[in-house]
Amino acid sequence: MTEPILARPPTRPKRLAYLGTPDVAVEPLRALVRAGFEIAIVVSGPDKRRGRGGELSPSPVKAAALELGLSVSDQLEDVLNVEADLAVVVAYGQIIPASILEVVPMINIHFSLLPKWRGAAPVERALLAGDAETGVCLMDIGVELDTGDVYAQAVTRIAADDTLSSLRGRLIKMGAELLVDTLTSGLPTPAPQSGEVSYAKKISSVELEIDWALPATTIDRLVRLGGAWTLFRGTRLKVHEVAISESKGEPGCIDGLVVSCGNGGLELIVVQPEGKARQEATAWRNGARPSSDDRLGQ
Repeated sequence: MTEPILARPPTRPKRLAYLGTPDVAVEPLRALVRAGFEIAIVVSGPDKRRGRGGELSPSPVKAAALELGLSVSDQLEDVLNVEADLAVVVAYGQIIPASILEVVPMINIHFSLLPKWRGAAPVERALLAGDAETGVCLMDIGVELDTGDVYAQAVTRIAADDTLSSLRGRLIKMGAELLVDTLTSGLPTPAPQSGEVSYAKKISSVELEIDWALPATTIDRLVRLGGAWTLFRGTRLKVHEVAISESKGEPGCIDGLVVSCGNGGLELIVVQPEGKARQEATAWRNGARPSSDDRLGQ
């Protein structure tokens, strides 16, 4: 089968199309507008029913585009009709067919240091794995997922107290700056990806269940990811915030607010019992009164 010949971007594109849908794609769009780039069209996912009322609401990118007075569509094919020099893609959420890539050159912001963490959840996987650093890449879009050549990248250290929110927010800002700087100075010749390839599949609810036999540092990363949970007396208890502590008890044992882990312990700070609001762990302890016989995870 013959490989498709993909459109190549000009060195200094002026007229852009923008493809994006969720919150992470809003700041790069705003940055392009602030920098003076002409946005011929914004293509975003269709309106969805959100909230308790189930009313149709626009995607975050569509809402931002309308606020900025930009033309918006939910039809990918419309990108073919605006004579854009280049399309910028940030978390668009749909596979772009070769028939469009052959006509419209496209680049993508990916939130990892490729080829590490190709896929849907690169920020989550970098944090969960305990990576020392991560970053953003500005890359070509190819037919295969996240395999395109890289124009530029920026690197950041992952701090010991980084949460998914703080790390993602930093990467979004870095990505927007990298995009504008690279397009303003001129796209260089992209370099093929090199190094060990890894894949970032979405985080499942099963992965978010805490295994107290793991080291405290590993569980701490899971909690900072968001959504971590355990069982207490057979009901789900979400764990929102912890602090590394010392403990030599059996995994899951509770001493005050400190839970024993496979190596070390974690002090519970903010938790959420099933069906209730978030609360300070001291308030939960005073109400639940865990005993020496109780084990988290059971």
